[in-house]
Amino acid sequence: MENGWRVLFTRTSNLVQRLQLARRELALEAAIARLDRFDLLILDDLAYVSKDQAETSVLFELISARYERRSTLITANQPFGAWGKVFPDPAMTLAAVDRLVHHATIFEINVDSYRRRAALERKKKGAGRPQSYATIKDLEGVSLPDNQNET
Repeated sequence: MENGWRVLFTRTSNLVQRLQLARRELALEAAIARLDRFDLLILDDLAYVSKDQAETSVLFELISARYERRSTLITANQPFGAWGKVFPDPAMTLAAVDRLVHHATIFEINVDSYRRRAALERKKKGAGRPQSYATIKDLEGVSLPDNQNET
């Protein structure tokens, strides 16, 4: 990005929903073409796309459209062998993976989640939200909205 490359980072599920809407409005091709302005498209959390034919077909069309023309980076917490859980059709799964890995650099990171690690550290230290945040006494002096009764 510092060198002027145009990059879009998005959750895969959000982009898929926007592409589905474009398909319903008969504008899928134009929506995918607009994504061409990005040199790199980063799709985060591929595994959270539901195994629905409509969702996975627009995702496959996007992957196919960018294949060998623009760069796509995908994060997934599933290895390629488990992508059958994302794409309902085995042939579509194979075709999508084939397009993605051709010319690809694959980084497989087999470490604990940093979020999980941080949560375990907080738990060991006894850290957490101070008890006062969870008590009613902190609400004294806070006015309730007109339409809410005090309990």
